[in-house]
Amino acid sequence: MTILSGIRVIDFGQYVAGPAVAMMFADFGAEVIRVDPPGGTMWKSPAAEILNRGKQRICLDLKTRDDLEIAQALVMSADVVIENFRPRVMDRLGLGPDWARELNPSLVYLSMPGFSSTDPELKDVQAWEAVIAAASGQFTDMGLNRVLMGINPSFSPVTLASAYAATLGATGVAAALYARETTGLGDWIEAPIAACLMEGLAYNAMHVEDYPERYKSLRERERDRRAEAGEPMDLSYPECQSFCDPFYRVYRCADGRFFYPVAGSHSTHSPRILRLLGLWDEFKDELGVFDAFLNTEDWPEKPEFTLSNYPCPKHWADRLSARMAEAFQSRTALEWEQIFGNNRAPGAAVRTTHEWLQSKHARESGLIVRLKDNDLDDLRGMGPLAWFHGEDPVDGNRIRQQDEDREAIIADLANRPANSVKANTKNDGERQPALAGVKILDLCNVLAGPQISSTLVRFGADVIALGPIHSTMDPWNTVIYGLQVNQGKRSVLANIKDPAGREILDSLLKKVDIVTYNGPDRQLAELGLDPDRLHEINPDLILCKLDCYGGTRNGPRSHHPGYDDTTQASTGIMSRFGGPETPEEHAHMGTIDVLGGIAGAYGAAIALLQRKRGGAHRFVKTSLAAAGQLLQCPFIYDHKDRAAFSEPSGRRVLGDGPFYRCYQASDGWLFLAFPETQAEALEAIPGLENVASLQADMQTERLSDVIASKPRSAWQGRMATIGGCAIALGSLQELRARYSRDAAEKAMASQTFQFVRHPSHPCGRAVTLVDWAGIRPETLPIQHGTPAPKYGEHTRSILTELGYPAKMIERLIEAEIVSESWSKDYMPT
Repeated sequence: MTILSGIRVIDFGQYVAGPAVAMMFADFGAEVIRVDPPGGTMWKSPAAEILNRGKQRICLDLKTRDDLEIAQALVMSADVVIENFRPRVMDRLGLGPDWARELNPSLVYLSMPGFSSTDPELKDVQAWEAVIAAASGQFTDMGLNRVLMGINPSFSPVTLASAYAATLGATGVAAALYARETTGLGDWIEAPIAACLMEGLAYNAMHVEDYPERYKSLRERERDRRAEAGEPMDLSYPECQSFCDPFYRVYRCADGRFFYPVAGSHSTHSPRILRLLGLWDEFKDELGVFDAFLNTEDWPEKPEFTLSNYPCPKHWADRLSARMAEAFQSRTALEWEQIFGNNRAPGAAVRTTHEWLQSKHARESGLIVRLKDNDLDDLRGMGPLAWFHGEDPVDGNRIRQQDEDREAIIADLANRPANSVKANTKNDGERQPALAGVKILDLCNVLAGPQISSTLVRFGADVIALGPIHSTMDPWNTVIYGLQVNQGKRSVLANIKDPAGREILDSLLKKVDIVTYNGPDRQLAELGLDPDRLHEINPDLILCKLDCYGGTRNGPRSHHPGYDDTTQASTGIMSRFGGPETPEEHAHMGTIDVLGGIAGAYGAAIALLQRKRGGAHRFVKTSLAAAGQLLQCPFIYDHKDRAAFSEPSGRRVLGDGPFYRCYQASDGWLFLAFPETQAEALEAIPGLENVASLQADMQTERLSDVIASKPRSAWQGRMATIGGCAIALGSLQELRARYSRDAAEKAMASQTFQFVRHPSHPCGRAVTLVDWAGIRPETLPIQHGTPAPKYGEHTRSILTELGYPAKMIERLIEAEIVSESWSKDYMPT
């Protein structure tokens, strides 16, 4: 029996978001029926076909009575329906959520419009991927490099919005199915794609007032200096690199390829890298590793800074990076990658996406899988986003042809009763959050790992975050990022490598449903988290693990450490974003980390569901590499006859062709999205006569001239009347200013974008964060998190709950088995 055997999903989705949700359920063994319109999928690409793996397929013309009745019967037989059309399109077709759930109360119905269906300004906008990105601020001030270079806006073809929405949507559905096992009731969940994107951009959109100077990177300081001095933002790429931390910088190697070490905030990684480069003896007497959680006023005179703190002072950054650049010249990038990985140091050779697809690790690990397709020879694509340990459910799957299963599906409907899940009449009162009563022990650090439980807190999960008594990561990574990712959690600090600390860990493991951990498999036994031991402690316990390069099988790099940035380097994102000769990490902080964490939450929710249904799987996995592939969904495929990769790349790119591009109107920038096949419709606009017959570069020039003649509002109205879309480019700062609510106020129900401001945050500063608005169930409540606590704030109370007397707690604190804090102040300055 497969993991989700007996769960039927009807997939009406188009492009990436909807089909990706359905693919994720198919990968876990759900019965997924893909409903294509006449003529097949709207998006014609092998990438679209990969999203349809594991699905049965039928083509239905929903404007005809017979086919509509088939579609209605499918909905009546379903456990889950997925659609990502504009609001109320399904209502007009006779397949909307109100109708469907009245006749099938157990149905979980997922709607994924581009913008909220209740947003008065945006609900009717044609929400193509780049339109959502443009409105959400994704193309504006895209990172510190772009700001310092004076490049604004710029375009990124990475499908952030659809990837975040698909994974959040899938998690919401899995949580609702879990709740249904108790109540028998489904729900209608709206996941506005733009709201999901904003959750992915949370670390760029957050704002800490009176931000301490110690946390500002060299690039931030140079930006501020230039702004104050009135100097232009006109740095070149090499000049920008000179303001990067030496342990977050691209280096050219002996073979001319680039290598990217990422280690500037870890107490052991930076010294380890200097040793591997043969530089430690040169610098060890001048550099130190002391407690980064001290306020800078309490730092020792010598050494003047600690290698475990980010950022590095400029004079030291210049000196270290110069010597590191020389050292990297001694070997090839791939040689350095192997040396770093084998010695537990994070770093990666910079690859293109095509090189990643062809790489030994991607293929041997199951991150890239072979799929059977009637039309394409040796088709390869991304593996599953989450999977159970020991399972390899995707490799070798056949992609079925459009309408291949029509007869079988119709015959099955004739003999299949409507969905038989019955509502529990004892649960007719006010509904609880979907995961109410679920307890999670979070053993993760930094961002991606803690994002797993952070995603599940909104569904009512009770989370305890257990950290070490001394952090291996610096305050920038833990305290600043923690403001967002640790909301709604309780914090305890204990040394679980000590026998007394291990007893505390074991006591907590007995009381929780899920334990989350981020790191390679080899670390599990060291920490007492190997699956056999966990099963002895708590047979029902689910282990949810995230690492950097893991797949369904072991590959050459499966146990290598890494971060978001090294994953971007490995999978092609840096080469696409910055350009092959000037690679850069994607502008948005946590680009892969956030998605990887949400993927882990999805896996954990599936594990809870299958446990509730009597399943035995208790070890679910995901990885940053798997998440990085979903982010690049349109480009993660290969086959024997594939042409050279030619998607947009580099910092000067403004779009993907003349009809899908940023243009400057008379009062600011907008994004134009217009179907290329309908370009003749533009010729009715004065100045655009014969534009459809011009070469692409001439089309861009003509459109640039004409669009510059009028304000954005004029183009927004005009394009909507002829089947296109023009939307003003938003910025994260403007959106935050416009859509913030005070923490004491209720969440806004109607707006797509939502932020929450804590004027008296426990950190001692006013803090504005992205609100949890990506998942909006109709009846299952969403729990809004309390402000992130200071690390160790709940050590005493949690030990008391475990039965430890007050005197014993004092002895444990004195013996440094447990701790109540990493620092004197919440936010060290």
